[in-house]
Amino acid sequence: MVTLIGRKFHISYSVSGATRLMHRLGFSPQVPTRRVAERDEQAVNTWREATWAEVKGPGRPAGATSASRTKRVSPDGRPGDRPGAGAASRRS
Repeated sequence: MVTLIGRKFHISYSVSGATRLMHRLGFSPQVPTRRVAERDEQAVNTWREATWAEVKGPGRPAGATSASRTKRVSPDGRPGDRPGAGAASRRS
């Protein structure tokens, strides 16, 4: 866009300046559709139903795991929770 404006009108703009200018003039970015002209919708649907179901697999059940990276608490609790724990290290 900046190169085109420079070549056509012999004016130099930064990318952000050209974007603001185009917006003020009422233009918006145009995004092309990403569909292929030769796309076969029936083949795509067949692949989704048959092949993708095999590849995807059942997945994990919700709530079975945690996103936390911390370890579960041990059944005995922390070593410092017991009376006298760590006393040997404090005496020296």
